[in-house]
Amino acid sequence: MAGKEAKPLKRTPLHGLHLSLGAKMVEFAGYEMPVQYPDGVLKEHLHTRQKAGLFDVSHMGQAFLTTTRATLGSDEAHGDVASAIESLVPGEIRKLKKGGMRYSVLLSEKGGVLDDLMITRPALDGEQGMLFIVVNAAMKDADFALMQSKLGERTKLEIADDRSLLALQGPSAAGVIDAILPGAGAQTFMTMRKYNWNGAVLFASRCGYTGEDGFEISVPDDHVEAFAKKLLAHPDVAPIGLGARDSLRLEAGLCLYGHDLNKEISPVEGAIDFVIGKRRREEGGFPGASRILKELAEGPAKLRVGIKPEGRAPAREGVEIQSADGKRIGEITSGGFGPTVGGPIAMGYVEKAYAATGTSLQLMVRGKALPASVVELPFVPHTYYRG
Repeated sequence: MAGKEAKPLKRTPLHGLHLSLGAKMVEFAGYEMPVQYPDGVLKEHLHTRQKAGLFDVSHMGQAFLTTTRATLGSDEAHGDVASAIESLVPGEIRKLKKGGMRYSVLLSEKGGVLDDLMITRPALDGEQGMLFIVVNAAMKDADFALMQSKLGERTKLEIADDRSLLALQGPSAAGVIDAILPGAGAQTFMTMRKYNWNGAVLFASRCGYTGEDGFEISVPDDHVEAFAKKLLAHPDVAPIGLGARDSLRLEAGLCLYGHDLNKEISPVEGAIDFVIGKRRREEGGFPGASRILKELAEGPAKLRVGIKPEGRAPAREGVEIQSADGKRIGEITSGGFGPTVGGPIAMGYVEKAYAATGTSLQLMVRGKALPASVVELPFVPHTYYRG
């Protein structure tokens, strides 16, 4: 009997542009996406660190969550929609300033991470009571279904499937974007503003997932190719694929959902407990709070750490981590070559007793024990613009 036919891959509105730029396309989260361009991953990575890289991240999920219990445009309306989303995430959303963003996580009832996401409060007075949400591509259907199921009686979720998302990352990003969207260069890290460009409404957020200063820009599908070409016309901007995006985020010590985070791992184990707001630590009231608050107080059984292998051999995802005396203590979840670092780097989970910086480890690569040690994250310092 023939097996089920594979689902055809989805394409972003920039698919034709990628092909015209010579991209090598691969499957990612159900989409056909550029993994690299003719320059290759190494050059693309270093270009982003030195100038500016343009990434198509339109496969990610964008949506607007709006309260149905209060009239838009008031602090009361913001408080209501914030309280709704706070029933699913451990972040402090109520106190978000207008135009402010938060990185947070959707939690299971057992305290595991269902997905990580960005939550933004609009800057304009008339839009208070609405939140702009961006979630991971592979999880967006499940995430939006969860929000509609849990919050449907008090909010309306509008999925923005008519919008694309671009990421412009690197030290030249602010100058490039400010010339096109005047004023954007003055935004500080983790803020979003609305702009008009050639009759289209754009949302520019000063954030990204490379460790570099940069922006993510939400653009209507029918304007995104023209906008991307406008960015690429600048001599400092080059198109960058998923390969370099992965090595950049690994050097920055940032988690990739489905690898470094999953529904079994708590934010405390994942070393992202900064997502748990001060008030939320005191009040609880989020899924899995009993487990998470206990781990905050007593420490988790395992912890995500940075790992620096000695020598030149990279340790990839799934590699067994051992103590110096050969005891199995964990597993690599992300690993590869760090072009800026100039050698292999990795992240993984180890038993709490082995998580201290400087701890000697062994990595079982192709049946051979290779020496390594626990190091501080990130591998490359973040350069976010805080004003």
